[in-house]
Amino acid sequence: MSSLVVNTNLAAIGATNNLTSTDQAMNTAISRLSSGLQIQTAADNPAGYVISEDLNAEANGYQTAISNAQNGVSVIQTASGALNQITNLLQTMSSLALNSANGATQDSQSLAANQSEFAALQNQIDQIAQTTSFGTATLLDGSFSNQVLQVGAFNNTNQQMSLSIGAATTGALGVSTSSVSVSSTASAQAAISAVQNAINTVSGIEANVGATQNQLAAVVANLTVGQQNLQAAYSGLVDVNFAQETTSYTSDQILMQSGVAMLAQAQQTPSMVLKLLG
Repeated sequence: MSSLVVNTNLAAIGATNNLTSTDQAMNTAISRLSSGLQIQTAADNPAGYVISEDLNAEANGYQTAISNAQNGVSVIQTASGALNQITNLLQTMSSLALNSANGATQDSQSLAANQSEFAALQNQIDQIAQTTSFGTATLLDGSFSNQVLQVGAFNNTNQQMSLSIGAATTGALGVSTSSVSVSSTASAQAAISAVQNAINTVSGIEANVGATQNQLAAVVANLTVGQQNLQAAYSGLVDVNFAQETTSYTSDQILMQSGVAMLAQAQQTPSMVLKLLG
């Protein structure tokens, strides 16, 4: 039903309501374009906001887990470098033991010289084993056992790894100064087997930490891919599509201009009553 009235201008009211809606849409578009986000608060998209926060928390957890795993690799590399040095020292000790065991050509002075060098190598091994550390944790004295590495974003046992490094002191290897020497042909012959066993023990420790390093490297690679996927999902949910939003904003601008023009026209409608009165 249409009528020419003065007190209630329905056309102007309708135009005003449309302008209000267009203004809100423009403000939303401006906010999104200026922030680059289509979800800034929970009011924008309650369900999407909850999901995005979960995705963001998990992605951040993956980043920390990657850092944890990389620190674990650093621990292993530190231990491996020291174990390599210990192996080299044991190889020299093996040569000294073989030399001293050759009683046909050794005299007391040669044996004493070999023993002096042998004892110095034993002390070096203990010094390396007792001082090799990562932060405040000593790695090769036997105390680094069942240390937990958190390599996932959640408190699950399948996202945790246990890291242990065997002791590499002369006592643990069976070549301490109190048990092995090359001061005589007989003791040198016994030292040959003891040192060889120690070399095998250190090789076993190195093999174990090397396998763990490879495992951690695979974990880091997997976490990196997972983090990228989570960030992509988060971006798709939260980040604004600039092409789409710019198109909407342009449409809103046109509607705003036409709405203002139509409101001006609607406000002039009651003035037509003056012609009837004239």
